[in-house]
Amino acid sequence: MDRSSHRARRQRVLESLGDSSVMVVPAARVFPRNSDVEHPYRQDSDFYYLTAFEEPECVALLTNAHPEHKFVLFCRKRDRDREIWDGYRAGVEGAVSVYGADAAYPIEELDQRLPDYLENVDHVHHRLGKDRAFDDRVLRAIDAVRSRFRRGVSAPGSIVDSTTLLHGMRFLKDDSELALMRGAAAISHDAHVAAMKLTAPGRYEYEIDAELVRVFRSRGSERPAYESICGSGPNATILHYRAGNRQMADGELLLVDAGCELGSYASDVTRTYPVNGVFSEAQRALYEITLDAQLAAIEATKPGTTLDAIHDVTVKVLVAGMIRVGLLEGSVDDRIADESFRRFYMHRTSHWLGMDVHDVGGHYVNRKIRTLEPRCVLTVEPGIYVGLDAEVDPKWRGIGIRIEDDLLVTETGSENLTAAIPKTVSDIEAVMRR
Repeated sequence: MDRSSHRARRQRVLESLGDSSVMVVPAARVFPRNSDVEHPYRQDSDFYYLTAFEEPECVALLTNAHPEHKFVLFCRKRDRDREIWDGYRAGVEGAVSVYGADAAYPIEELDQRLPDYLENVDHVHHRLGKDRAFDDRVLRAIDAVRSRFRRGVSAPGSIVDSTTLLHGMRFLKDDSELALMRGAAAISHDAHVAAMKLTAPGRYEYEIDAELVRVFRSRGSERPAYESICGSGPNATILHYRAGNRQMADGELLLVDAGCELGSYASDVTRTYPVNGVFSEAQRALYEITLDAQLAAIEATKPGTTLDAIHDVTVKVLVAGMIRVGLLEGSVDDRIADESFRRFYMHRTSHWLGMDVHDVGGHYVNRKIRTLEPRCVLTVEPGIYVGLDAEVDPKWRGIGIRIEDDLLVTETGSENLTAAIPKTVSDIEAVMRR
């Protein structure tokens, strides 16, 4: 594995920290599932972004205040007995020789050694509140430094949120990150096409979910980026429905929201298609409204615009279409103003995408709305959801549609990373015929 990108990121952090700061980033915790079984481990995104280290019970430290130890890892020691049960550990030796740490210590020595690294520095960069137990360890280390005042030692005077720096960096993707995101998109393409081909009346939602996971893993993805949504018939109108035991019926739609993770980078894609391979007239009408809205939103995705502006474009097209087919009445402006469209479209159009499915970046920066920049990645995902109890013409009831793609913002517009996944009516029907 090429770790030059992680090394370059650490260097950028060090350049930003100056000479009197220390950044402390803990690894993700292990969470029990039941009895002595644990949930599958996934490394903390900030920690992995800086280290490429995937083991639990670790802490990374970055500082210019100790020129010989700018990158320090505290990690688990090699333990032959535990490695027989749990797998290989890099150990303190591997932390240096493989992962590029200037120094490494057993994690058991963190409380003893951390105060030494906090002596005579002004700021500790640490994300308070995410892990209260680890917060206490950092605060105890600061207190330990304060107790050394008779030696002429000064303690840090402030704790700075480490995400201000790290998430600002993560918002814009470097070439290695974009390569992984393109790879995740390619695997997700194959998974969605396989799911389309498998879908048929009489099959169960969980079969589609299983096919998605099969393709993800067989193509080298570590895991799904999130629990897949496979909602058939009225289940497609439930935004976060998980694949269940429902048997799919002729004449229904299936909504599949699924993406894989590759190298800890996510893809996030939704496609909606007919279980029998052919859209009904009502399904096609609402589908094409949703697709028109998505294409308009993609066209609006470019540097300098905002997520709000993209959402406004989406809503305008959706509302006009809903009025045209009779889901809503009146004028577009009136229905947008009174938000009555939210009965059928209740979520936002976009979110940032990267190591996390809902990635870092935030809606505001320094109390100003964030604008799109080249190298940021976002989703565009309009939908129409008509519940079974909606007071509309019965032909619309139980139809749920969402179409979602992943957009990389470029210098002049955007690149659709998931454009190859079929989404026009004719392309979907052609794939399902095959």
